[in-house]
Amino acid sequence: MAVVSVSVVPIGTGSTSVSPYVARCQKVLEGEEGIKFQLTPMATIIEGELDAVLDVIKKLHNVPFDEGAKRVLTTIIVDDRKDKPISMQGKLDSVRSKL
Repeated sequence: MAVVSVSVVPIGTGSTSVSPYVARCQKVLEGEEGIKFQLTPMATIIEGELDAVLDVIKKLHNVPFDEGAKRVLTTIIVDDRKDKPISMQGKLDSVRSKL
């Protein structure tokens, strides 16, 4: 299981607003099985098997192109462990237990 942060930024759209693209990406995620996701103010966090997550990131990367963007910058941060399972909630619980 991997926990991945992804941010998809359209460039060259004529507007500084990205919320329509974010909303469209969220709709793509809602249609995916086998992954969990959480929208945050600066990125979307996705949890699932790494191959499945990377496949859905390809779809997210193409959303702005499908909407007419000429350039897209996608940033990905992957947290993948082999020694024990991880999850979005587990990562939060670990920090909270130390507060």
